Amino acid sequence: SEFKQASLAAFAAMTIASNVMTAPAEALDTFAFSSSTILSEKVVREGLYRDYEVDIVQQTDDAESTFKSAKETKSKKGKYTALLAVLIVGSFVIPMAQYFWYVRDDDSSDKFFAEDVPEPPTKKKWF
Repeated sequence: SEFKQASLAAFAAMTIASNVMTAPAEALDTFAFSSSTILSEKVVREGLYRDYEVDIVQQTDDAESTFKSAKETKSKKGKYTALLAVLIVGSFVIPMAQYFWYVRDDDSSDKFFAEDVPEPPTKKKWF
């Protein structure tokens, strides 16, 4: 009997404590989570002559897919592959052509690889 009374008293104490700690259901705000929810907050800002309220709106993304379809992507793949190939080949060929254009009138390599190599001048000896 004492055990029954003690357990009932403990249960009553826990019930009262849980009701005090939690808010009633009417006090809770229901908030719908979705990808298109827009949140705003009123903030008081200081102006030069007076304070004023500003609504700060947080814009959210709708998370809708904007990718092209697989069929459209596959149909245009060749075009973009060709464009990429032209750009890569051009990035190698154009600098080489530019270099050869600048050195076309330069005869220093002919002089360097010439057959008739002059003898180096003789050095003065100490004795």
